[in-house]
Amino acid sequence: MDFGIGTILLILLVLVAGYAIVTYNGLVRARQLVREAWSGIDVQLKRRADLIPNLIETVKGYAAHERGTFEEVTELRARAQSLPAGDVAGRAQVEGMLSQALGRLLAVAEAYPDLKANQNFMQLQTTLETLEGEIQMSRRYYNGAARDLNIKVESFPSNLVAGAFGFERAEYFEIENPEDRVVPKVSFS
Repeated sequence: MDFGIGTILLILLVLVAGYAIVTYNGLVRARQLVREAWSGIDVQLKRRADLIPNLIETVKGYAAHERGTFEEVTELRARAQSLPAGDVAGRAQVEGMLSQALGRLLAVAEAYPDLKANQNFMQLQTTLETLEGEIQMSRRYYNGAARDLNIKVESFPSNLVAGAFGFERAEYFEIENPEDRVVPKVSFS
């Protein structure tokens, strides 16, 4: 069989178009996984934010003079909820500060044996501990999805397709302040 230049060019064009389609679909899938993962983080953070008022009210009954801690947690909760949904870096920063403030709130509770024995408080603490674990899992899943998308957006030759169709890197959900990386000490005994 004798292939002419036109046939060879047509085959090359079909191969390039096929590659572009497969790459584009891979980028779309990766972007959707990032959005899904962010939604998972958002849900867990909302659950934690919904738990905070109950936790504060329970502790307030026992430790009324700890007003500064209560106000800090309440203010950080409001800040976290007011951030735009797509502000990953801003949300990570405020949520890190909120985790530290919650740790201080629970440390206040350590000074009150009656509070630590309160069934409602114990249930809230257990729920908070579970939510913190779920937030960590969601964060790892999101960062993995963001990593996969970023690799596709930056790697050659898929970066050519990504650039042509406006795909952008995803931000990681990272804690920027090293002090926020310290896990708050919480004792449930």
